[in-house]
Amino acid sequence: MNKIVKLLIPATAALFLAGCGGTQYGAANIYSIPEGAEIINLKDNSHLGVTPAKISFPGKSDTAEQITIQLQKPGYLDRITSFWINRRHDSRTDALAQPIDVKVELKKE
Repeated sequence: MNKIVKLLIPATAALFLAGCGGTQYGAANIYSIPEGAEIINLKDNSHLGVTPAKISFPGKSDTAEQITIQLQKPGYLDRITSFWINRRHDSRTDALAQPIDVKVELKKE
């Protein structure tokens, strides 16, 4: 191999690896019928907000994750639902501008 090719291969690999593994974002608009349900992320039991809510999910570049949430509202049965988030946006703002819609209908107790 000539010297230029020997230098280009490691440089190209370094550039490729530098682009991998960074943080990217996905987002969801979470709606409930009726509105006003508390949203709990069952992965860590964290409170994500109250419906309707627009929520971003950061993570490793170009990854997808199944998110499982529980919706709770007094007078209604708790409801668990899952959806996939694809992290393909470079910023939280970009992700929130193009969220997926997640709609959940709650049933009275």
